[in-house]
Amino acid sequence: MNTQKLKNRWLIAASAVGIHISIGSVYAYSVMTNPVSEIFGVDGSVIKWAFKIAILLLGLSAAFLGRWVEKVGPKISGTTAGIFYGVGILGSGLAVQIESLTLFYLCYGVIGGIGLGLGYITPVSTLVKWFPDRRGLATGMAIMGFGFAALIFGPVMQKLFDAVGVSTAFYILGVIYMALILSSARYIERPPEGYLPEGFKPGEGKKIKADISNIDANASLKTSRFYYIWIMMFINIACGIAIIASASPMMQEKLNYTPMQAAAIVGLIGVFNGLGRILWSSASDYLGRANTYIIFFAFQILAFYFLPKISTEITFLVVLFTVITMYGGGFATLPAFLGDLFGTKQLGAIHGMVLAAWGLAGVVGPTIYDVVKERTGSLDDTLEVFAGLFVIALIVSVLMKRLVTKAYKKNDKDLKLATAA
Repeated sequence: MNTQKLKNRWLIAASAVGIHISIGSVYAYSVMTNPVSEIFGVDGSVIKWAFKIAILLLGLSAAFLGRWVEKVGPKISGTTAGIFYGVGILGSGLAVQIESLTLFYLCYGVIGGIGLGLGYITPVSTLVKWFPDRRGLATGMAIMGFGFAALIFGPVMQKLFDAVGVSTAFYILGVIYMALILSSARYIERPPEGYLPEGFKPGEGKKIKADISNIDANASLKTSRFYYIWIMMFINIACGIAIIASASPMMQEKLNYTPMQAAAIVGLIGVFNGLGRILWSSASDYLGRANTYIIFFAFQILAFYFLPKISTEITFLVVLFTVITMYGGGFATLPAFLGDLFGTKQLGAIHGMVLAAWGLAGVVGPTIYDVVKERTGSLDDTLEVFAGLFVIALIVSVLMKRLVTKAYKKNDKDLKLATAA
C-alpha cells in the first residue's frame, strides 16, 4: 500500500488556502481604482469594468471548465490557474505602462478572470475528498482565504503603488501571485480512491452520512435540487453584493457617519466576510447544510426589511455584519452541500456550473439596487425589494430541505433492504 506516500491532508488544505488567498486579492480592486483611473485619465467607473469582466469570467470559466478541472486533476488545473492569473496581473502592469485601456480589460478582466475561475474551483472538490468527515470545515478554510485576501493584499497594493509606482506594483504582485499559486498547486493532489481519515473506521465513532447520489455533471442538470441550489445561491449573492456596495452611503445616511468612518466599517466587512466563511461552513457540519441556508434566508428577510429603519448604531452594525457573514458563509457551505447532494464524482464541474450564478448575480444585484434607488429615492423601498427576493429563497430552501430529508430516508430504507437481503 502507499500509506507512507500519503500526503498530509492539513497541508493539502493549506495549499488550497494559498491558491484562494492569491486569487482573492481581486476583492481589493477598489484600492487600485483611483491610481489606475488617474493614469488612464478616465472616471473610476470606467476602470471598474475590468473588475466586472473578471467576476463575469470567473463564473463563466468555472462553469465551462469545471469538467476539464475534474479530468486533469488539481495539480494541472492549479498550475494553469497560476499562469493565467499571474499573466493577467503582469499584463495589467504592461497595459498601465503603455496606457492601453483595451489591454487592461483584456489582461485583468479576461485572462485574469479565467485564472480566477480555475483557481476558485480547483482545490474545492479535492478538499471534499480529503475531508469526508469535515466537509464544511475544509471547504470553509479555503474559501475563507478568498474572503480575507483583501485585508492582506489591499494594504500591500497601496504601499507598492506609493513606493514603486502603479505599473511596477502590478509586475511585483503578478510574480507574487504566480509563485504562491504554482507552489501551492505542486503539493495539492487527490486522495487515493476510497480514502478515509487516519483512525476512522466505518461504524465506529463519528459516522459519515452517505451522499444522496454520486452522479456526473450532466446527470445533475436533470435534477430539481440542482436548480434549487442555483436559485438559492443567485439570490444570496445578488442581495449580498448589493448590500456591500451600498454599505458606506447607507451608514452615512442612517448613522450620520463621515466618509472616513464609513470606510473603516467597510474594511471590517472584509473581516466578517472571511469569518462567516469558516464559521458557517463549520457549523453546517452539525446543523445540516439545508438548515444552514434556511437560517440564512429567514434572518435576511428581516434584516433587509428592518436595516434602513434602524437608527441605533450598535444594532445596525450587528445586523449588517451578520448579513455579511451569511453572504460569505453561503459560498463556503456550497461545495460541501453539493458533495452531499451529488457526490464527489464530478463535484468540481457541478460547483463550476452553480458558480455561474455568481457571475450573473454580480451584475444583476447592484443593477437592481441602482435602478430601484434611482426611481424611488428611498433606501427603505430598495432593500424591501431584496427582502422580497429572500422570501423566494426561503421558500426554495424549505423545498430543498424536504427533498433532502426524503432522499436520505429513501437511502436508509434501501440500505436496510440491501443488508437484509
